[in-house]
Amino acid sequence: MNVSSPRRILAVSLTDSSDHLSRVVKDLTGSSPLPSALPGGHSSEAETSTVAGTTHTLPLSTAYYKAEVPIWLDLVSEPAGWADTFLSSEAREVLDVLGGVVVVFSLGHPGSATAAGRNGDEQSRELVRHVGRVVKEGLGGWEWDGVGLAVGVGDVDLAGDEGGEKVLDSWEDVCAEFGLEFVHVSGSGGKAEGGRNEFGEKTGIFRVLEALESNDWAQADGLGEDDDEDEEDGDRSGEGESRRAATNPEVSTRAELDDPPDLDPESLEFGFDREDFVGLRQAIWSGDREEDGEEGTVDDVQKLEGMMRKLLAVRDMSAGLPEEQRKRMAKKAVGEVMKEL
Repeated sequence: MNVSSPRRILAVSLTDSSDHLSRVVKDLTGSSPLPSALPGGHSSEAETSTVAGTTHTLPLSTAYYKAEVPIWLDLVSEPAGWADTFLSSEAREVLDVLGGVVVVFSLGHPGSATAAGRNGDEQSRELVRHVGRVVKEGLGGWEWDGVGLAVGVGDVDLAGDEGGEKVLDSWEDVCAEFGLEFVHVSGSGGKAEGGRNEFGEKTGIFRVLEALESNDWAQADGLGEDDDEDEEDGDRSGEGESRRAATNPEVSTRAELDDPPDLDPESLEFGFDREDFVGLRQAIWSGDREEDGEEGTVDDVQKLEGMMRKLLAVRDMSAGLPEEQRKRMAKKAVGEVMKEL
């Protein structure tokens, strides 16, 4: 499926970290963003141009879709004022078309021993906090069907005695507090930097790209998907209905009334282990026996609808991930559903 008019990515950094932003964008896309001229500039070229306000394109291609995703670049000098602007009513249309937010910052430890280090770390922390405020208040936080990433750029000595792991753990906690996934990218890296950690999970720029590829970039109203492939897409209509059902309760309810969902791991096309479903089935059917009567039946239907929406949503979010990661997400999703039952 070609997504012809995808949602956008907003990529931001502090003004004095513009080199980090440009480098991350280059590593992701394969080309450097072109700065635009500042009005009234009269000194050096570096001082009269900026990437702020420019757009770069990220080509994405997976087994499920192809898209040319626009990246809006912005540089922030005052994070609080910047966030207020994006949370104003005038910016509503901008937020509505966002499918991803990436904040790039210089990596350091929030408890740095030097005054300069503390000042730089506090500025980065403030940027992350206010970008997180936009994600939470403007985009819906955890309910937003987009991806939020905080990319910390800098070298950390993980093998040394200066607490390299603690540095990364500290920033991971800071970013998670504001609803963003922290990704560490080395200061000297390039796209060859990164790879996989000891758990087989992608790291660095590879993880940033993986997270962006796993997102759904189609516009919420269904626009942006090519309509000239009806015959080919006919075989995938069930998959499209499942994706819409995952984000639209009305579509989900209507579809499930016409064709009740089957709790079969293969039919969900997900990394579910069959043994995970044994306990799930038992929880549902035992609940049915305990809640006989009209009210119980209605509750069961609603419960099943909600469960299927959650499982389908997790399936879509894990599309393109390695099988082991999909299975971990599947097991976690089934566990959460069983707790609700």
